[in-house]
Amino acid sequence: MTAKEVRQIFLNFFQEKQHLIVDSAPLVPKGDTTLMFINSGMAQFKDFFLGNGNPPSKRIADTQKCLRVSGKHNDLDDVGIDTYHHTFFEMLGNWSFGDYFKKEALPWAWELLTEVYKLPKERLYVTVFEGDKEDGLGMDKDSFEVWKEILGGDDRILYGNKKDNFWEMGDVGPCGPCSEIHIDLRTDAERQEVDGKTLVNADHPQVIEIWNNVFMEFERKADKSLVKLPSQHVDTGMGFERLVRAIEGKQSNYDTDVFAPLIQTVEALSGIRYGVEEKTDIAIRVIADHIRAIAFVIADGQLPSNNKQGYVVRRILRRAVRYGYTYLNLKEPFLFNLVPVLAEQFDDTFPELDAQKDFVARVVKEEENSFLRTLENGIKRFEEVKNRTSNTMIQGKDVFELYDTFGFPDDLTELMAREAGMTIDKKGFEKALNEQRKRSQQDAASEKSDWHEIQEDESVNVDFLGYDTLEAKAKIVKWREISKKGKTLYQIVLDQTPFYAESGGQVGDRGYIQNLETEEKISIVDTQKENDLIVHITKKLPSDFKANYKAIVTEKLRRSTENNHSATHLLHAALRDVLGTHVQQRGSLVSEDILRFDFSHFSKMTEEEIEKVENIVNQKVRENIKLQEMRNVPIDQAKDMGAMALFGEKYGDSVRVVMFDKDYSVELCGGTHVPATGKIGFFKIISESSVASGVRRVEALTGEKAYNWIQEQNKLVKEIRSLVKGNKNLKDDVNSLVEQNAILQKQIQEFQEKEARNIKKNLLNEVKNENGINILIQKISIPSSDALKNLSFELKNEVENLFAVLAADIEGKPQIAVTISQDLVEERGLNAGKIVKELAKNIKGGGGGQPFFATAGGKDLSGLDKVVEAGFEILYK
Repeated sequence: MTAKEVRQIFLNFFQEKQHLIVDSAPLVPKGDTTLMFINSGMAQFKDFFLGNGNPPSKRIADTQKCLRVSGKHNDLDDVGIDTYHHTFFEMLGNWSFGDYFKKEALPWAWELLTEVYKLPKERLYVTVFEGDKEDGLGMDKDSFEVWKEILGGDDRILYGNKKDNFWEMGDVGPCGPCSEIHIDLRTDAERQEVDGKTLVNADHPQVIEIWNNVFMEFERKADKSLVKLPSQHVDTGMGFERLVRAIEGKQSNYDTDVFAPLIQTVEALSGIRYGVEEKTDIAIRVIADHIRAIAFVIADGQLPSNNKQGYVVRRILRRAVRYGYTYLNLKEPFLFNLVPVLAEQFDDTFPELDAQKDFVARVVKEEENSFLRTLENGIKRFEEVKNRTSNTMIQGKDVFELYDTFGFPDDLTELMAREAGMTIDKKGFEKALNEQRKRSQQDAASEKSDWHEIQEDESVNVDFLGYDTLEAKAKIVKWREISKKGKTLYQIVLDQTPFYAESGGQVGDRGYIQNLETEEKISIVDTQKENDLIVHITKKLPSDFKANYKAIVTEKLRRSTENNHSATHLLHAALRDVLGTHVQQRGSLVSEDILRFDFSHFSKMTEEEIEKVENIVNQKVRENIKLQEMRNVPIDQAKDMGAMALFGEKYGDSVRVVMFDKDYSVELCGGTHVPATGKIGFFKIISESSVASGVRRVEALTGEKAYNWIQEQNKLVKEIRSLVKGNKNLKDDVNSLVEQNAILQKQIQEFQEKEARNIKKNLLNEVKNENGINILIQKISIPSSDALKNLSFELKNEVENLFAVLAADIEGKPQIAVTISQDLVEERGLNAGKIVKELAKNIKGGGGGQPFFATAGGKDLSGLDKVVEAGFEILYK
């Protein structure tokens, strides 16, 4: 029975049982921001289970394309290493929406597996939910009784806990017990030795789950309670690749005709047979698996890119290319040749690939070419990074450089590092990656519902009252739901509001609205402006939209924000005084915690300039200058007053002018401010840095936060004074320590150089000439990697026709240096890079380099003696 026949028999079986056969949903979900890719058969039916839509039939069956390469459902790292994990797979499923239930679903599953597919009954085991005290659920007696009747007894019925046998869509929503069917694919001899029953759900590669029947009869509420659903549903999923393996009696999914055409094509392209060597077998499995994921995702409309789903596709593709390049010697594009093979396999199941096979192949080939252009340089760069890494962990910034410059996904670098006996700093990489994304990406797009009008019969003019008050009576004008980054929030518009909406660098106000009758409070988590409309962001909706409300801004947050905003104006003016009138605002952030001010300037501020700016601002704070605020000023009049228009703001015919001393700071500004500068309390710059060419950034604190920062600095100074145990002048004490350290470092360097000279002198005496080759293979102790490298090059320059292997103990860490004269490289074909890789195995490490010089590091210091032995063996081969 072929794989195509297995699939078609499944669909025909359920079609005969009045199921509507539907097409697979695309791998990239539409309208579901909670999923990056479709990762289960039920994903396309979520709305039906949630009651948000009506299914086209109460009975449905399909085969669904699935991808598990992100989030908690991520099998990527296991793919190729074992023989049963996949990135892309098919999920066969049958569904009942309020129609049949356990008494029909379980007998049909048994009938299909044993009567139609002819799987041996004695190799099958079933599981049922054992119950859960926390949820107040007893054993799934209904499923147990159905199985007992089918099996003629209970000896192959096993009980499963909540983890294995209770399926939930998410934290809330439909859920219920499930009943799994497992098959034992071991040999008869193995089955006689160990009862298969003991291996169910024990991660045994030959005792596997093939079908899961989920019976959704409950709804999980937000408070974690369970309530009965008005209708009961069936959701089943059977892994197609595993099913074919079981029917064909294979020990591996990759041995079935699902993968055979792809594996045979890779064999033909590489000239390497599958099943001969483990490393090449892994590479072939990776390629056969990954091309399925790559091709189907592209066919479903997602091209490779550096963002979201596109990044995942690119990552999978490059992983496959790298395996082919490294282990199968495939140095030219090859993956694209597999696309037509795959398209033919699925021409009648997923015809969208066959219809686009030329396009998909072109995209894949272009990606391969792009990656191959950088792969060789990237591998060289990886070797350099590895060789200069002093421990066994490659730093996150280096992993990011390989990603950003050479297009190496972090898991590719991790794979190469693992092969060299090393690890990578994942957290450091993620930090660097996130920083780049913040610079280069906009916020994720949000989905918004239509507005729900509450005051339809009124012509409402929304007034902002926040300059004069933090509280105001209000009515709800309209509201709508928004979905952003998988979260649902609500936007509420009031007829009048004291809440400041984020603009001009100032963050939006927070607080709450309170029903004047019931006193119900709805938290306002943010305030934004949309098309000049002030919208209040909430996490939940009020109970009564037509009630009278009081809108109340959180005073402490507003006052702290006002401190920072007014200080920003003082800072702007001070920067122009100290640095020059070329200074212009290029961006800002004003929150309750900090102020950040970006401005045009072409050099780093000196400490003296920073101090001058701070002194000016704090002088203006102490002067307690009163705020002069003028509203609805004609724009030309405001400009005549000397008001500065700020970067990124749009101004109408009438503007608001904010002034702190007409001769010091006059700006056009819509933000909120302190009534007088004395309210700011204190101003302190905590950093100055470059943002871009010609743009500097200052970050500063005010008020209580500035005071706390100063206190922390004073505490640090006291701790340092305690440590140095010096005299009255801390600066002199520290300078003295620095000078002493410099002297000691110089002495250490001189000692190391002297030691290296002695080592070189001794090594020169150990050089032996055999057949025109000067041989030096020695175990040494040396203080640093740089010293080892310098020593190697000095020996190469002083000794002709040198073949040197230095097995070095560097402060307890093993390192190897192989140096070969250029003449020997050219005349005798010796290659230091290849030799050092072989030698590195003795110290459980890896390395590489040029034909004339290469190094390797490792973890096993005791292996250095073996390195010396192996060095002679390699030379005398």
